[in-house]
Formats: sequence, C-alpha cells, structure tokens
Amino acid sequence: MADSLPGTLGPLLKAAQARLAAAAVADPALDARLIVEHLSGTTRTQAIADPECKVDAGAIAAIDAALRRRIAGEPVHRILGHREFYGLRLSLSPETLEPRPDTETLVEAVLPFVKATAARQGECRILDLGTGTGAIALALLSAVAAAIATGVDISQGALATAMRNARELGLADRFQVLKSDWFEKVSGRYHVIVANPPYIASIDIENLQDEVRDFDPRQALDGGVDGLSPYRIIAAKAAGFLEAEGRIAVEIGHTQRKEVTDIFCAAGYTPAGVFRDLGGNGRVLIFELTKP
Repeated sequence: MADSLPGTLGPLLKAAQARLAAAAVADPALDARLIVEHLSGTTRTQAIADPECKVDAGAIAAIDAALRRRIAGEPVHRILGHREFYGLRLSLSPETLEPRPDTETLVEAVLPFVKATAARQGECRILDLGTGTGAIALALLSAVAAAIATGVDISQGALATAMRNARELGLADRFQVLKSDWFEKVSGRYHVIVANPPYIASIDIENLQDEVRDFDPRQALDGGVDGLSPYRIIAAKAAGFLEAEGRIAVEIGHTQRKEVTDIFCAAGYTPAGVFRDLGGNGRVLIFELTKP
C-alpha cells in the first residue's frame, strides 16, 4: 500500500488524512500531520510554502506503516514515541502512562508552593510517586531552578524512561529515580509529595477507551476494587516523609473528590486546595498535615 501514497509533501498529507478519515479516526487532520511531519522531517511551514517538496521512499514506507498502526487503534503519540507535556517533549515507553493535559493541572496547582519554598529555603525537595515518564517532576524542575526531585516507580522500564527524559531535558543533575513500591524504599523528607496514581476501579478497566485500555500499562490505571487503594497507602504513610510545612498533591478521578478527601482527613490531613481540569472537573487535591 506504500506506493499508493504520493511522493510530494502536500498531496502526501492529504492522502494520509483521507486514509485516517476513511477509517473513522477521531482527528484525522491532526494525526496525519503529526505522523507525516515526524517521519518525513518536515514542518507545517514547508507543507504550505513548498507542497511539491519531495519525500523519499523510505519515509513514505514509514508513514504508511504508521498510518496502519493508527488505523489499528494505536494512539498517535505511542507511534511517534513521544508526547509534549507542559512544554516539554517526553519520550514514552510501553511501561509508562501517556501524560495528558489534565495532569498539567497538578503542576500548576503545586507550582506556587514549590517556588515559594525554594525562594524561602534555597531548595524544594519533591517526591513524585508513580513517576512514569517523569512528567510531573520534570515539569516542576523545569520551572523552578532550585527544585530537586526523586521519581519513584515500581517499573524499572518506567524509571529508565524517566531518567532518559531528564537527561534529554538537561535536568538529570536535579532528578534521581528509585525503584520502590510506593514508600517502601523511600528515605528522607520532602517539601512536596506529588502523585498521579492509578485511580480506575478494577472492574471499570475494560470499559475504558480502546486507546487507553489497550496501550497504557494496566498497573498505571488499576486503582484496586474501588479505585482508591493508592490514596489509602499514600495517606497512611506520607507523614513519615513530609516536612512539617509540606504539601501533598494528588490527581483524582472526576467523581472521587469526596472519597479521597475523606481518606486524607481521616489520616490527619487538612484540605488545602481543589483545582479543576480543562473540563471543569475537580482534578487535583492538595493536603497539609493538620497542625496539633
């Protein structure tokens, strides 16, 4: 099928979009552009200014293969091998959750506290539980030069991806990774503990969108019988790793605000903020230890 794709940029983009549209891919224009630009090494500007620009046969074959994968249901960013998050280009791997725009809400929610702590104390120590690609920690490090972070994950593959991202972004000197089942191997105290834990109830996994269910790692999705197991672990154990004036920030499912708040309050925390995502849903909760 590769020879059915045109060998010049403008027609190639149109043909790729048409193929995705015929397969009822949700956003065929965007996905076609991302695939063609990435694999041909071209830009939007080139497509407009020089639509007759030649694309070599190797790139066309790679584009054809990528289109087939997209039509088969694989998310476009998995095909490309990277995704942008908070202005940072992050590499993906099969062991990592694909970071999504709603999680930027967590970065924005905790960033003022990170900045204030760094300004006041000369540094801000961050613990990122279930770090995956390193998205949350690396976004905070990129915004606050005096911040340092430890990314914790149970997956060695995820940790390798996070460290690779730190190196590629020039942040490796302020980022370290630790293989640990939540707090099991963690030591020291932190000003901020952040987490986007698995929060889908086990029974609901099969009802997720195909692109999530089939391509995101299940252990990054499955939050136990009721989707709340990780929050119970974090709430029960975080106090031993949190500085006196520290904060915990967690991403939640859009229906979980009351349940997660109750879990942390029962463990001795006070709510310190609710932040809404792009759709207006309560997405991030911040807690502090209740003062005696």
